[in-house]
Amino acid sequence: MTTEQPPQFGDNARGSQPSARSGPGQPDTLAPAARGRVAAVIPVFAAEFLAQALQSVMRQTRLPDEIIVVDDGSPNLSEVVATVASFGNRVTLIEQSNLGAAAARNRGMAATDAEFVALLDADDEWFPTFLEEQLNVFTAHPEVDLIYCDGLITGRTGLAGQRFMQSCPSIGPVTLESLLAQHCTVLLSGVVMRRRAAMDIGGFDLAIRRGQDFDLWLRMAYHGSHMTYTTQPLVLRRVHESNLSGTSINEQERPLSVLEKTIETLQLSPAQRAIAQERIRHLRSTLAREHGKEFLRKGDYLSARREFLRARRGGFSWKLSAALLGLRIAPHLMRRLYLLRVAALISHLTPARQAP
Repeated sequence: MTTEQPPQFGDNARGSQPSARSGPGQPDTLAPAARGRVAAVIPVFAAEFLAQALQSVMRQTRLPDEIIVVDDGSPNLSEVVATVASFGNRVTLIEQSNLGAAAARNRGMAATDAEFVALLDADDEWFPTFLEEQLNVFTAHPEVDLIYCDGLITGRTGLAGQRFMQSCPSIGPVTLESLLAQHCTVLLSGVVMRRRAAMDIGGFDLAIRRGQDFDLWLRMAYHGSHMTYTTQPLVLRRVHESNLSGTSINEQERPLSVLEKTIETLQLSPAQRAIAQERIRHLRSTLAREHGKEFLRKGDYLSARREFLRARRGGFSWKLSAALLGLRIAPHLMRRLYLLRVAALISHLTPARQAP
């Protein structure tokens, strides 16, 4: 099921929509979409960056009507409570046992009757005009159910200083097909959506511990939700030791498992199924490559060669061919060179590039 999509919005859209703020000589009213109540929902498991996240919410040029923090069984609950309390009665804290981020976000959405929900991870921050800019799109395009934006990456990562969409671009309209192919990738902390559009299809899937956001966007698109994005970087995406998604192996496993579930549970058209299967083939090939690197690091040359051969079946790559040749004629040298390259990459992650 696909729908006609509204146009995407580039940097030139900034300031072209009616402002949601009143000022001198203006009536103290909000634009139509901004009049709809919006709730910020923030799940938290560790309070390390929660204060910065909440401060970014408080700095919004269009403040949310509700701010809901859902503690997901934090081991440092007292710190979470103290951080929330420092903002007075402006923030509501909900506590639950450790059920995962999906359950925490669902709990937050169920605790409000706001028309819009703005999602924010407790590690990230919104730039001051985030809500105003996103709500302006709903004003201009009331058919939209979800909008997301670009973000700036910071922290202990080789991507620090880059935009999210540089490594995870969004190209063309957001459709079920473009989501299946991962031609459009949604930054969760950049999402504002109509609450009912998510809740009416069951919200985030509690059975998925990682990748539940990708799963929700797919189901929303399948059920006819209109989605769009802006290329404006309105979010600070912080990467640090505690929130690292694990290895690059995890980066492939998450969308792979979601796409496999999608094929099994949704009645995709033959064309949509073919798109999903092609993406699955690509992810499996990339996953085999990453497994090969891990075996090479451990010195298991036979297993590394097996995984690199499996990866190459997904398409020709001169790097894989070179790795296979190296494993055949000089495996110990191949491993030494690989470890030196990894060490060089790590050395580039200097304190100056880490998140504040």
